Amino acid sequence: MRLQGKLAIVTAAASGMGRAGVERFVREGARVAAIDFNGAALDALVAEIGADKVVPIVADLSTPEGARDSIDQAVAALGGADILWAHAGMPGPASVENLDMAAYDKAIALNITSATLGAGQVAQHMRRRGGGSIIFTASVSGLVGSMMSPIYSAAKWGVVGLTKSLALALAPDNIRVNVVCPGLADTPMKVGFTGRSGDPAEAAANEAKLMANVPMGRLVKAGEVADAALWLASDEASFVTGVALPVDGGFTAR
Repeated sequence: MRLQGKLAIVTAAASGMGRAGVERFVREGARVAAIDFNGAALDALVAEIGADKVVPIVADLSTPEGARDSIDQAVAALGGADILWAHAGMPGPASVENLDMAAYDKAIALNITSATLGAGQVAQHMRRRGGGSIIFTASVSGLVGSMMSPIYSAAKWGVVGLTKSLALALAPDNIRVNVVCPGLADTPMKVGFTGRSGDPAEAAANEAKLMANVPMGRLVKAGEVADAALWLASDEASFVTGVALPVDGGFTAR
């Protein structure tokens, strides 16, 4: 098993890609602290996988206190940390015109500030264990511009830059830092990108527009992104750091 005996932390762990990551990390031998704001969904996850393998932690990662304290709680519960998949994020406002500053602040806080604080909090614990793997989730919108999600795109470009900078800073401590960059995914958050107005026809049209630029012609599955994160977390990627890995069916290959 690729993560035998490892201690892992996954944020936004109760659904979609995060949940798929928890399932895969446990299957490969890790004990996982699963962080999410949805306590009921975390309880369902623990009931399915087992309390001996998954520790649920309810937290609001859009606040500095939640982002930091949840990592400390996870480390205390696990007894250390070898892996952090900082996956939390949200679409954010669709336009910069008449910008809702509260919505903007929350999107920035969840998409990049929580990742920054989580990495800063976990690095000291990884250093004590001789190293580790930090994985962020950005997006193809962190590699190319997004006309539908400019705030999200700006934040995810920041996550890619954070990845490369931390990879350099933490390499002497044997802490690898990488980021997965999914395309439009078949997860509950999809409609937040394609159908912000609530109009199903608009959502379908936007999805079709995006899919027209995906050579493989479909949405990415949550498990495919989790598989990429699993590889980056494992010793199979022991000499891989500073990489922004697209999982996008060829969208960014053009």
